[in-house]
Amino acid sequence: MVAAIRSGAVVLGNALLFIALLVFAAGFFPYKAFLPGLAEWNEPSLRPKHSPPFNKLVFMVVDALRSDFVYGNESNFGYTQQLVRDGAAIPFTGHASPPTITMPRVKAITTGSVPSFVDLVLNFAESDTTSSLATQDSWLAQMRASDSGHLVMYGDDTWLRLFPGFFHRHDGTTSFFVSDFTQVDNNVTRNLGPELDRDDWSVMVLHYLGLDHIGHKTGPRGPNMPAKQAEMDGIVRRIYEATQTSPHLKNTLLVLLGDHGMNDAGNHGASSAGEVSTALTFISDKLKTLGPAGQPCPAPVPDLFDGNFGYYHPVEQSDIAPTLAALLGFPVPRNNLGILISPLIALYSQPQDVYALWYENGKQMYEIAKATFPASFDVDYQGNDCSALPDPDELACLWHKAADGHLQHPHDYVENTNAMVKFLRKAQSTLSGTASNYDTQKLLIGIVVAIAATLVSVWALTLQAVKLDALSAITFPLLALSYGIIMFASSYVEEEHEFWYWATGAWLVLLYKRAARYSWQGNISGPVAVVLVCLLYGIGRRWKQTGQKYAGDADLTSEVWLKKPFLLWLLILATYTVFSRGLSRRAVKWLSSKQMGFLPVFISITALIFKIAFTAADAPELISGVTVLEPLAAFTRNYSLVGLARVSFLGLAQLLLCAIYYEAPWTSRKHLASFLATFLDISSLFLISQTRTANIPLFGIAYLQLRLFEQLQPQPVGILTITSLLFQFSSFFAFGGTNAISSVDLSNAYNGIAGYNVGLVGLLTFIGNWAGPIFWTIATCRLMAVSCLAQQSSASSPVSGSVSVSVVASQHFTLLTTFMASATAFVMVACFLLREHLFIWTVFSPKYLYQIAWVFAQHILVNGTAWLLMSFGK
Repeated sequence: MVAAIRSGAVVLGNALLFIALLVFAAGFFPYKAFLPGLAEWNEPSLRPKHSPPFNKLVFMVVDALRSDFVYGNESNFGYTQQLVRDGAAIPFTGHASPPTITMPRVKAITTGSVPSFVDLVLNFAESDTTSSLATQDSWLAQMRASDSGHLVMYGDDTWLRLFPGFFHRHDGTTSFFVSDFTQVDNNVTRNLGPELDRDDWSVMVLHYLGLDHIGHKTGPRGPNMPAKQAEMDGIVRRIYEATQTSPHLKNTLLVLLGDHGMNDAGNHGASSAGEVSTALTFISDKLKTLGPAGQPCPAPVPDLFDGNFGYYHPVEQSDIAPTLAALLGFPVPRNNLGILISPLIALYSQPQDVYALWYENGKQMYEIAKATFPASFDVDYQGNDCSALPDPDELACLWHKAADGHLQHPHDYVENTNAMVKFLRKAQSTLSGTASNYDTQKLLIGIVVAIAATLVSVWALTLQAVKLDALSAITFPLLALSYGIIMFASSYVEEEHEFWYWATGAWLVLLYKRAARYSWQGNISGPVAVVLVCLLYGIGRRWKQTGQKYAGDADLTSEVWLKKPFLLWLLILATYTVFSRGLSRRAVKWLSSKQMGFLPVFISITALIFKIAFTAADAPELISGVTVLEPLAAFTRNYSLVGLARVSFLGLAQLLLCAIYYEAPWTSRKHLASFLATFLDISSLFLISQTRTANIPLFGIAYLQLRLFEQLQPQPVGILTITSLLFQFSSFFAFGGTNAISSVDLSNAYNGIAGYNVGLVGLLTFIGNWAGPIFWTIATCRLMAVSCLAQQSSASSPVSGSVSVSVVASQHFTLLTTFMASATAFVMVACFLLREHLFIWTVFSPKYLYQIAWVFAQHILVNGTAWLLMSFGK
């Protein structure tokens, strides 16, 4: 009965923690409701009297096309720059509001709205139907409804998921396979020629992924970047020349743009200047009529030292939607928050036509503003100074003045246009800031429930009579408190790895002093073991540079392993050998047969072959020059990566079943310790398959650290828990993890999967990014079993008496729950108090998403499962 109450308290604490996460997320990330249906002309009599300048659109998206890639001195868009100089192209820097991920940006570009932050999550759920824009207004929906021609699309299949059934012809490619720079774009370009010859389409969308893939692999200055830019420039030339020579394309507008940019590491998702600054160029021979000459290009260099990529006139990406509406002659989409790009509206020469476009844009924005702030628009602001009013009232005041001018002086087009532009600019800034309205009640409830989860966890500790040693009693609450405090500083959230690196290093120093104190009879193995752990830890933390401030700086991966892949593969082979040897030795004991020892070796070889084949496809630069591997890599090209992965995974599953049967971990502590050693080796081989090739030796380092920690056993549960906690978090960052969405590694998300499955892809994505923490969870189980065995045979150790493994595991998991609950409460309070902070969507919101992953996936699923399994131990 007492044991049930203890376990129930732990379960209750975790249940409350899970509920708190969901409730807070519901208030923090409300899914924005869009107005269904298509917009119509507000006042048909005010429609421009003259025909729109264009009737066809080629919308060419080059994924991650940063502004300097087109406009800078080092750009290889030579032909495009010549068009700018000739006046046939008008350049802008498009501002991509975070999150700088493809799906939210495409939503903003097509609807003119500010997408919800939930779209960032939906970006990874390729089959998710809630991400569809099928029932929402957009310029694609307007062109489709106009019956002016078919819509066709080639490239990133995000467009097909957002607009199902919209495209008469299409050929989609996935954006999550980043190893291919060439074929992924050739699949788009091969359709270009036939489409340019046809006259049955009104919109052609081209979305090229190769440049983005190069950025992810080698950064913005990678060796493949110049050639890719030149290739894209050649596509621009081909389309533009077709509009010059083909009569059916003479009224075609070409728009070249990036959906987002990239940072110096080649990633995106956050809000650095490089990530939010995109190229946006409108191209047509008709644009030459706007002036006698074009603009200088390459553009005057911005102050790049300050991270400025603002070439030419900056505009919001949401401004594209109303501008295309004006240039192609359809109503502004209903949910649009963009405003007309004024230099392009000059294609309409008559003042009344220009004003009609601005009025249409203003009336559409007024409908959204009135629905958002109904009370403000019911007030008469006659004679008021609008600028002195609060934002909602100022917005309503500006509209009333613009509307009065429209009614009282209908032919004063210039003055009315100025008044409408003033209203629109204020409306854009105000309404964009309210794109995600917080539900403060749910936020507060979530915080209260998280605090309750913390208190219940502390209560569970008292029920279990957990007695922390002096070192743990001081360190554990200090660690939880200091971690919570740094959550209130954006820079510390971005550089969280520094906290864990420092804390882990300090903890190892304390362990050294403790080991030295408890060394008896001249036995120095304990202190020496800690020193060796420190040395290995130093190597691990320098393996991969992480965070935001120093992303892309020199590290062991970039400066050693990528330049000398032969050395990397020696370490990889050694890592596989370590785990294979351990499995082989234990397999021999299962049937007392040496032949049985070949089974783990064979399965390990299949796992290694899969990794070589995957690396040859994903990172061929790591294979090139390694003479031994090149023939093997060439041989594996004849086989499917999916098939090779499945063979490897099935072999590991077979080993696991054998281990469960022969080890019988439920029979004794000794059998449990032996099984956990086997399970760790099997799991490590699987985790290696889900890890970037350059990170594989980190498992060898972690294994050596584990064996050295075993020299320190037995240890009290507080020491084990703090060590596990620190190494789970520090290993996450050592493997390249950060609190930025841009660092999520998707390269191993499809291993063994032939088609898209949101559950399996999500699981493999988590395993690939949390491989280090998962390893240390299993390693901690092994340490607990070894510690309990050591307690039986050591009366002079710092831990005396015999404690069951299940009790130690329960106390360990309760301590972890206490830390995670308090950490979550701190993160929630920080997000609540700083919800109006400049970096709320770029720093704190991603951190909260990571906190959900840490709590639900790593803590509840991984650590929780480990606790349940260890509960059967004796």
